[in-house]
Amino acid sequence: MFASPRAISGRAVEAGNSISKMNTLSKEARISPEIASWAEVDEEDADQRIDNFLVRTLKGVPRSHLYRLLRTGQVRVNSRRVDATYRLQAGDRVRLPPVRGGRPGLRRTGSGAPQPGRLSARTLLEDGALLVIDKPAGVAAHGGSGISRGVIEQLRDERPDLRFLELAHRLDRDTSGVLLLAKKRSALTHLHAQLRGGEMRKTYLVLVRGRWVSGTRHVQLPLSKYVTPDGERRVSVSDAGLPSETVFRRALSLRSYTLLEAELLTGRTHQIRVQLAHIGFPIAGDDKYGDFALNKALPRAGLKRMFLHAVRVQFRHPQTDKTTVVEAPLPADLRGFLDSLEGSSPYPESDG
Repeated sequence: MFASPRAISGRAVEAGNSISKMNTLSKEARISPEIASWAEVDEEDADQRIDNFLVRTLKGVPRSHLYRLLRTGQVRVNSRRVDATYRLQAGDRVRLPPVRGGRPGLRRTGSGAPQPGRLSARTLLEDGALLVIDKPAGVAAHGGSGISRGVIEQLRDERPDLRFLELAHRLDRDTSGVLLLAKKRSALTHLHAQLRGGEMRKTYLVLVRGRWVSGTRHVQLPLSKYVTPDGERRVSVSDAGLPSETVFRRALSLRSYTLLEAELLTGRTHQIRVQLAHIGFPIAGDDKYGDFALNKALPRAGLKRMFLHAVRVQFRHPQTDKTTVVEAPLPADLRGFLDSLEGSSPYPESDG
């Protein structure tokens, strides 16, 4: 951090005092909000130590420097100082200072990485209480975890007319499909109550490796979060974990794959992905829990992403209390891969 111009300018400042002031400024790590960035912590990063979060977010910055940023208060959580052992909570706002050797709040991606584009053009439903979009794969629901901008930040920029806009739930970065946002706080509270009470029904389409023999299967497994040595968030099946439930229904058998409908009964992080991997049916293209040898071959076969799509959400409308169903058609890239397996698209764009 640099001393302010006032601290080092003018002949009236004696050399000894100038050096002393600059050292003091460096030690106190003065905050400069004009050039700092902020990251909001989501459920996937909750319970993670702040030092591990910084390793992932400020890539290329030595750990010794990260610990110095924490000690001097340049990194803050909810505007307060924390030490390296602080465990993040969902909703925490982390101040990321400008540093050499890393770009806070940004994830470097290849030139072919998907960009948010005009998300408002992907609107499935909008009224006085709700904005529902078809989220593309490759775009995070919100900034954080090394990502500067997500759906919520993009839509707030695109829709400055909306005084209130908040995510009602989350989708993984690599998952496409129906995503609900609330335009009123009362609507947000109403939707959250439905989520907590298990009233909201969320259905996904997922392609797995292997032939699914049973038509319907109710999977119940305890899931626990953990952090890998390099700071990546992961979930595993553990007796000490929280309960998770999903109902899987076979939609179609395709060569050595099966297309499934997955209805969530709980909403744990990476729930569908971890459950399917655990029972021996990894999701095609899942780079965290999938069949890694298979994943290497899939791009040549036409699948360049994880085959997981939020196809349908059913809920009670916050204003009318009427049952509302919103669907997002299967994206063209996923339909194209199914075409290559079957010869024609086995799953319609809209299935009522």
